[in-house]
Amino acid sequence: MRYPVVIEPGTDATAWGVVVPDLPGCFSAGDTLEEALIQAEDAITGWIEAAIDGGQAIPSPTHIEELRAAHPEFEGWTWALVKVDPAMLDDTLERVNISLPRRVLHRLDARAKRTGETRSGFIARMAIEGRDHTAPA
Repeated sequence: MRYPVVIEPGTDATAWGVVVPDLPGCFSAGDTLEEALIQAEDAITGWIEAAIDGGQAIPSPTHIEELRAAHPEFEGWTWALVKVDPAMLDDTLERVNISLPRRVLHRLDARAKRTGETRSGFIARMAIEGRDHTAPA
C-alpha cells in the first residue's frame, strides 16, 4: 500500500517537510529529501500503529489527484508516494517459536500470571506498551 505525501522543499537553512494528508497530524522532516522520505515512512508506521492500538480506523490512501484538488494550500509542493507494508495492519494470530533461557521463561510466566494474562497476551502487551530499550532515553 502507498500513502500520498506532499513535500515542502528544504533550503540551506530549513529542513525538507513532509505531510501525509490522509493521516491527520502525520508529518516528518529531514535535512535531505531522502532523509525526509525515510522519516515519513517511520511517521506513517508510528501513526498507524498508534491508531490500531487505540482502536481507531485506518484511512485508506486517497489518490494524489483527489488530494491535490482538496488541498490548495500545498500548491507548489511536490507529491510522492510512500510505501507501507500492509502486514502491519494484519491482526491475524500467528504461532511463533522462540527460545528463552528457563530462568527468563520462569520470570515471564510469573509476571503474566500476576497480571492475569497468558504468556502470549503478556508478551503482546509488553511489545505494544513497553518502552523501546534500544532508543535513547
